[in-house]
Amino acid sequence: MPAVYGGMAKSKILVVDDDPKLSRLVATILDRVGGYDVIEENRPFAALATARQHRPDLILLDVDMPGKDGGAVSRELAEDVALSKVPVLFVTSLISSSESGLHNGARYLAKPVNPQLLLDTVRSLCPRFQAKVA
Repeated sequence: MPAVYGGMAKSKILVVDDDPKLSRLVATILDRVGGYDVIEENRPFAALATARQHRPDLILLDVDMPGKDGGAVSRELAEDVALSKVPVLFVTSLISSSESGLHNGARYLAKPVNPQLLLDTVRSLCPRFQAKVA
């Protein structure tokens, strides 16, 4: 159950990255500094099921993962009726920090992640709190 503050629920963010240390770092920044409710998934094959279970408001998705890359996970999310409208932010070491931004309609951040840029980008895609749905 999401945390609720004054009739507002914390927005949920799903972080999908095969590197547990990186997902923990990103989750810590988003939770402690950003005030978001964060779910981590380190198994790319489980990303869709985890997203279905938690219904996040935003998904941060690594691109280069073994077995199933971020592009494949993103396509699965887009084909799921309940998840197709959830914004996806790709976080990858395949680009430089100067290349972070919007490319071909997709949003990208470079690793290593700049904490302030991460927070600013997430805030632009997802509010910290949303009106509580009864």
